[in-house]
Amino acid sequence: MSDWIEVIDQNALAEGGNIVVDVDGTDVAVFNIEGEFYAIEDVCTHDGAEIASGELVGDEIICPRHGARFCVKTGAVTAPPAYEAIACFPVRIENGKVQVRDSRWD
Repeated sequence: MSDWIEVIDQNALAEGGNIVVDVDGTDVAVFNIEGEFYAIEDVCTHDGAEIASGELVGDEIICPRHGARFCVKTGAVTAPPAYEAIACFPVRIENGKVQVRDSRWD
């Protein structure tokens, strides 16, 4: 089981903002959407490019390269050219800190 990684102070990430962190060797984009925190792997499943710099519209991130869309809350594809979901990661708040872990290998 992987450990929880402290990402940022809960109040330091503005609503609609994101930060990319290393979680056990994987780049993970953590988003603040309406005060709730979500984490997905920072990779577009269409071509392997980073996705965190894309435009966030509601709870969807738009890939800056080819326009694929993904739900930040679930990782699900919402518009092609991607057809495979992005991996999601558990997020929790402990003592005012946002924490993430990679649970794929548990």
